[in-house]
Amino acid sequence: MSSKLPKGSRITGGSRSDLAGTLVERYGRGESIRSIADDIGRSYGFVHGLLVESGVAMRSRGGATRGAAAEARRAALRGEG
Repeated sequence: MSSKLPKGSRITGGSRSDLAGTLVERYGRGESIRSIADDIGRSYGFVHGLLVESGVAMRSRGGATRGAAAEARRAALRGEG
């Protein structure tokens, strides 16, 4: 999509359905909600809401937060791994 939507404009009817279809497809290919939101110029909440409204099964939050896997990930981010 890559073209930003007019800020604050309402998206209804066919335009909303078309946008929802595009977002569902992008999310289904593995793109994050945050990256989609940044790309189209809308908030995370707007994109998340539209996906939920479309009946998409949301992915769980990613990444280990505890234990050895988390330590390894943090070390890699710091450039130690």
